[in-house]
Amino acid sequence: MPPTITKEACLLDRIRVTPSAEATQNACKLCAPLGAALVFKGIQGAVPLLHGSQGCSTYIRRYLISHYKEPIDIACSNFSEHSAIFGGGANLKLALENVRHQYAPSLVGIATTCLSETIGDDVAMFIKEYRRSKTGQTLPPIVHVSTPSYQGSHMEGFHRAVWATVSALAGDERRGDARRVNLFPGMLSPADIRHLKQMTAAFGLEAVVLPDYSETLDGGLWKDYQRVPEGGTPVDAIAAAGAAEASIELGGSLAMARETAASFLQQRFAVRPFRLGMPIGIRQTDVLIQSLAEISGRPVPGCYAEQRGRLLDTLVDGHKYVNTVRAALYGEEDLVAGMAGFLAEIGIHPVVCASGGRSMHLAEAIRAQIPASWHAETAILEDADFTAIETAVDTARPDLIIGHSKGYAMSRRLGIPLVRIGFPIHDRMGGSRLLHVGYEGAMALFDRLANTLIERRQDASPIGYTYM
Repeated sequence: MPPTITKEACLLDRIRVTPSAEATQNACKLCAPLGAALVFKGIQGAVPLLHGSQGCSTYIRRYLISHYKEPIDIACSNFSEHSAIFGGGANLKLALENVRHQYAPSLVGIATTCLSETIGDDVAMFIKEYRRSKTGQTLPPIVHVSTPSYQGSHMEGFHRAVWATVSALAGDERRGDARRVNLFPGMLSPADIRHLKQMTAAFGLEAVVLPDYSETLDGGLWKDYQRVPEGGTPVDAIAAAGAAEASIELGGSLAMARETAASFLQQRFAVRPFRLGMPIGIRQTDVLIQSLAEISGRPVPGCYAEQRGRLLDTLVDGHKYVNTVRAALYGEEDLVAGMAGFLAEIGIHPVVCASGGRSMHLAEAIRAQIPASWHAETAILEDADFTAIETAVDTARPDLIIGHSKGYAMSRRLGIPLVRIGFPIHDRMGGSRLLHVGYEGAMALFDRLANTLIERRQDASPIGYTYM
């Protein structure tokens, strides 16, 4: 006779078959609204406004200030317990009114937070109601982007904000005779953005860079405090994006995404898209240079042949220090994919490539950059936290770790030197001035990598070296 199955036994069976869940420990990413706020900081006269609690805006300000060493104003709708229960519409409208009167912004960029998304606030409706209540008054453009962090990293928030801004503002109105190109650089340093603007200008093109925080987050010394720093992408230039000659969008994983600013402009205004990898190293910089030559119809300026020649000479001089070296690499997906390609060019095998992003394009983007013979020996981690990354790094035992400051504790525990790149770099000076892109960026990266390896060998030698 079969045994009697009790109600409690059925419940236990259900509990046993439930898949185990793993908690994220020290995620290799920051929150999605942070990426959106960074985009809005790169628009001229714009003010980022977070629809959520003060803690969210404080967290974002803390990360941005520690990296860029600049004051960062980010407004907030100041959620309280009352807002969490009854909705934050009144708070958002009051915040818009305060921002409008205190900053006189040229644009307000609203990014939602986990709390406002979870309670289901209809931000688009709140904005309509606010506009209706101000009928007859001149209001700045208001761009809204949905950025709950449980649906993405700071990088995804960044790309969503670029797309939301372009799709909200772009038209095809032609202004002036300049040959204009839309440049969507991704999340690079202010030094990178300045370098990319110089490259496009060398081909006789006017670049509308979105975002352009090369001055707003890396400007000069102020005599008096400025609530909205000078610089950034003009709103009217974004409005004319549909009349550009072409759009250049940088990022290996972004190039595989279906919905981006460049794809929107192609579909709506037939603007030619050039969706390229991050121009780090020789091969990807060559691709960008050739694309600029194609768009402009001009030959490549001689200065780039000179820069490329100096880079090649540098690689020849220092190849003995980097050849056969193994490295672990982590950070934003597009930066990791670009760096993996550069490391492969100079003979460093990226044995661990990791990101907290989850576009699910990282593995494909990296394998396109490294030799096929390395694929089986390269661990690629997506949607990863630092516990998983440290386990992979400890297993692989590379010579170098390459990434931002959040990997410092791992580097210290494992006794492997960390070369800092990307964002955030809050335990060193100069994060804003690090150059990653172009031939000159590759040369600067190569010097840092080679010097770190030389220093390690000196420290490990019982007699040391004074001449190598």
